Amino acid sequence: MALRFDTGFDPFYGLGVSVAPDIQRITARNPSPFTFHGTNSYIVGRDTLAVIDPGPDDETHLHALLDVIAGRPVSHIFVSHTHRDHSPLAARLKERTGAAVLAEGPHRPARPLHIGETNALDASADTAFVPDIALPDGKVIDGDGWSIRTVLTPGHTANHAAFALEGTGILFSADHVMAWATSIVAPPDGAMADYMASLDRLIERGDRLLLPGHGGPVTAPRGFMRGLKTHRKMRERAILERLRAGDRTIADMVKAIYRDTDPRLHGAAGLSVLAHIEDLVARGLVVTDAAPAIDGIFKPAR
Repeated sequence: MALRFDTGFDPFYGLGVSVAPDIQRITARNPSPFTFHGTNSYIVGRDTLAVIDPGPDDETHLHALLDVIAGRPVSHIFVSHTHRDHSPLAARLKERTGAAVLAEGPHRPARPLHIGETNALDASADTAFVPDIALPDGKVIDGDGWSIRTVLTPGHTANHAAFALEGTGILFSADHVMAWATSIVAPPDGAMADYMASLDRLIERGDRLLLPGHGGPVTAPRGFMRGLKTHRKMRERAILERLRAGDRTIADMVKAIYRDTDPRLHGAAGLSVLAHIEDLVARGLVVTDAAPAIDGIFKPAR
């Protein structure tokens, strides 16, 4: 399947949008090149509710969520991962509802920092977040008329989780799979090998509808995810071709590979190239004198 992104999305800020039976989406007004129109929060249930990804610490979004909740009890707040556009509002929503907060765990990098390396993604991490309940893979939480299964999907972050609404074929895919763009996989927070393995896992699941953390739904998930996998493999080949052509730095590769990309995203693009490079070094296809780093010198192994 050719990979076609769907950017036709109306956020309807401040309103609850019904996206499936007993599921409403509320989009935060935090648009950016990385968040599209903003972060999607989801409210699941009819009487006693669950909230998935409460979003950024934003007063207006908190009141929008409470307006849609409309005084109904909330038993659980699920958090897919600890980027500041997804998890910070959990604490304030818990104060207002008394709900338990559930997630894979606190924020952590996918690998330790190398000597002398700084984490360019520190500002985006919600390091204060600690869930009330840590969710292992496959854990099913039963609520009032709904059951949600944790599907661990590391890659975008080490603690990224998707949530499956049991018996419906619906998966809340957060930032792992989105209809409008590819997920950012940026070391040290993310890891390309983990991302690809998680993508294979979701392809094998065969869900019929994905509700992502940004933008509209993915309505043909298996074919779309196969397209995402092909896209990543093409990016990997482009990196190897640039190395064989004589490029030795990530900056040079970004200039060539992402020449048609918004320059504001070139920093993230460099980290994405680094994620591929780390994987290629681990597989013996690329060599470097030290641990792969954003300012490293690279060459093809053969």
